[in-house]
Amino acid sequence: MEKLNKYIEHTLLKQDASEKDLIKLFEEAKENEFLGVCVNPCYVKLAKEHLKDSNVKIVTVIGFPLGANTTEVKVFETQKAISDGADEIDMVINGTKLKDNDKDFIVSEIKAIKQACDRHNLKVIIETDLLNKEEIVRACEYSVLGGADFVKTSTGFVKGGVGAKVEDVKLMHETVRNAGLQVKASGGIRDRQTALDMIEAGAVRLGTSSGVKIIND
Repeated sequence: MEKLNKYIEHTLLKQDASEKDLIKLFEEAKENEFLGVCVNPCYVKLAKEHLKDSNVKIVTVIGFPLGANTTEVKVFETQKAISDGADEIDMVINGTKLKDNDKDFIVSEIKAIKQACDRHNLKVIIETDLLNKEEIVRACEYSVLGGADFVKTSTGFVKGGVGAKVEDVKLMHETVRNAGLQVKASGGIRDRQTALDMIEAGAVRLGTSSGVKIIND
């Protein structure tokens, strides 16, 4: 297995995070050679400034955390984030449209955001805490049809939610692997064993705010 740090997107999306907290995140990412950081869009420029001499990827979130922005707003957010220096985009799927099985809307939105991403990876956050198994499969299949590069478990913002679960990661991986998509597990990954379990289930990325603890466990 590749070193665990190369799976980790060191994440800080809290509403009350200070600039000092963000700079600490960037320094930890460089020091530990994490694969990336994941921050809110308004901090992409700050991340670019602090990570410019490193190989750490800058990941940001779109339509976060509810996924209920209009497609036009999500597309603009994506274009702006990439212009500011984002390397990868994690978009939140429209959960209502998914629950209503509006395939055309979901696929069309993902396609539009992927087009705005250009060559940059697009991850679709499907929010597994709110879905049954059939809906998880459906969300993954629509992500394939939309041209996404990854499916991602969670925002980590569902009240009372578990976040990433091994069985969900495994199901997502089995659903998308033949189409060439990959899986990012995110939400509730706070220790080394959980991280290893997610990788064993098929995740190639781990979104976590506990990256330093995980690699030092």
